[in-house]
Amino acid sequence: MRNSFLSFSPPLIGQEELDEVLDTLRSDWITTGPKTKRFEQEFAQFIGVPTAMGIGPGDQVITMPMTFCSTQYSNSQSESENLDFCKITV
Repeated sequence: MRNSFLSFSPPLIGQEELDEVLDTLRSDWITTGPKTKRFEQEFAQFIGVPTAMGIGPGDQVITMPMTFCSTQYSNSQSESENLDFCKITV
């Protein structure tokens, strides 16, 4: 048995991360502001897809009707007009 705490995954938070968090909190944009847009663009480029969600015009999205509202909202932001709800029986 260990006598000291063994952290599973200690956070690596440096001054750059702290500065970004403070800048965001002071910007009046917490969720859908310019930093979110920049993140989505850089993430999409990183994974090699046109949009951060990987959903584009003409794509079909299938989800459950009993889900968090962001599931449907994110589809509405993707230019996909094919949102279908499915029924899952267990």
